[in-house]
Amino acid sequence: MTSLRRRARLALLVPAAVGVLASCGIPATGVVQAGGPAGGVVPKTRLYFVRDGALVAVRRDTDAPGDVESALRELLLGPTGAERGKGLTTRLPLLTGLPSAVPAVPAPSGGATAVPEASDGAHFLRVTAREDRISVELSAFAGELSDPGLAAAQLACTADAAQRIADPGAEPEPVTVTLPDGRHVEGAAGGCPGA
Repeated sequence: MTSLRRRARLALLVPAAVGVLASCGIPATGVVQAGGPAGGVVPKTRLYFVRDGALVAVRRDTDAPGDVESALRELLLGPTGAERGKGLTTRLPLLTGLPSAVPAVPAPSGGATAVPEASDGAHFLRVTAREDRISVELSAFAGELSDPGLAAAQLACTADAAQRIADPGAEPEPVTVTLPDGRHVEGAAGGCPGA
């Protein structure tokens, strides 16, 4: 008899419990617009600096992850203070060393003073993507490099790393670096740490 009563109570309690749990107070709604699509972590670009004569990869935020020119311009700003504190240097000339303002010169006609454009480094570095190759050219304005081979490796490895962000599944295009003295150096991703 007790077993029959227990079953009867259970038969009455189960539907009541299901009803309470099903109506937990959350109203049904449609799609709610609440901003843009979910975004993940923005990838950081690897820039290649030098420590003890060897390349060292450093992850950095850039204006446009995956854009080779943006990554190379960031590289030409040199290591940050914290990175220099860890012994990182560069074999490349720094964009920060370029003049930010050019002194005014008298206009040839004797009229108003002409002010030349400030140098922003636009003619310092040229990046060109053609067919199946990326060319990086340092102009003569960059001056003589103390270690051209390592400087070219910094540029080639940074360009390679930026390409890997843009299309992670693809094999990066080869990089040719033209140094200020006109010498061409072919970059090889296999020689880049962390590639």
